[in-house]
Amino acid sequence: MQVGTAELTYCTNIHSAEGWPAVFDNVRRYAIELKARLSPHASFGLGLRLSNEEAEALSREDQLEEFARFLERSGLHVALINGFPYGWFHGRRLKDQVFAPDWTQPERVEYTLRLIRILSRLLPEGMDGGVSTCPLSYKPWFRSPEDVNWDLIIANLLRVFEVLHELKVGRGQYLHLDIEPEPDGLVENTSEFVAFFDRLLRTAVPRLREGRFGLAPNVAESALRDHLALCYDLCHSAVEFETAETSLEQIKTGGIRIGRVQISSAIKMGLPKDSKERAQVREQLHGLIDPVYLHQVIGDSSRFRDLEDSLPHLETAEGSEWRIHYHVPLFLEKYGLLSSTQAELRNALRRLAPLGIKHFEIETYTWSVLPPELKIQLVDSIEREYRWVLDHLR
Repeated sequence: MQVGTAELTYCTNIHSAEGWPAVFDNVRRYAIELKARLSPHASFGLGLRLSNEEAEALSREDQLEEFARFLERSGLHVALINGFPYGWFHGRRLKDQVFAPDWTQPERVEYTLRLIRILSRLLPEGMDGGVSTCPLSYKPWFRSPEDVNWDLIIANLLRVFEVLHELKVGRGQYLHLDIEPEPDGLVENTSEFVAFFDRLLRTAVPRLREGRFGLAPNVAESALRDHLALCYDLCHSAVEFETAETSLEQIKTGGIRIGRVQISSAIKMGLPKDSKERAQVREQLHGLIDPVYLHQVIGDSSRFRDLEDSLPHLETAEGSEWRIHYHVPLFLEKYGLLSSTQAELRNALRRLAPLGIKHFEIETYTWSVLPPELKIQLVDSIEREYRWVLDHLR
């Protein structure tokens, strides 16, 4: 839905589904009802989440045309696609495999190109759209930074860039790949994204001048900045203890384009001084452990790859605060003894609203693994998230 000049969507990764028929059924079941509640007189945009298998099924011409006709009849459209997780996203152990295959693998390239072709068909005329992707790889998979094959990663990104550039030049359609930093990702925060992009430009601009495009350096750099963008996830940024002020200054200085802002909130907890209180916090955190998702923990004095790894260290941990990668509902600030990064989120939205960013996407997907007392009926919850965001974007 339109909010000023921006498009506000929600990511359908919130809905558990395996296979394209189940994804399609979820769109019918939930998106039509949400449109009726939130955007009855205008088209309602979606951030579509597709696994590789689902993308293969939807890529068949009959399926894609059927879905396109359904969207048109229903007053819906697809503005964004989530291409971060390659495989299933619900109900099975995922953990660090959410980063696989990474950007050293041809499977990641082919999956991303498949999503771009789908979005190119579904995107309304005159609108720009984006496909998100993982933060290139996962740091713990490498023994040292020197082991990263940056040339291969950049070469694979350039395969995608060439298709995006051809769509712009040949059809006037503007699509972008939105790279999403995440804690422990190969690119995990804003400063690392800016450093990576500098490396990308140094490597890619000469290649584009010498390749089949024959782009002049200034044209190549401008095109790279247009088509390879940042997916600015406000949960991930908060877990990294970034402030919106610092991140946005780095983004501006680095000449980085924000392809989309993902609106999500993380868990925040103060470290009690009293051992009894720490034991109580530990008990509540233990209830949040789940076998599916990776919940990185970063404190002001320590960090852990997953929530379950952190709990044995809680009683002796130094510092004053932990933040946990856990996409919790936007409209709740307190979770028993825990709290959320809602205040940081409000501050970020206040600073992002006037910047002319085209896409904001609500991305709370952990409803299925929240304790029962935190669960609310799903459509009501998504509507409540929309109304919370609208109050802070307008």
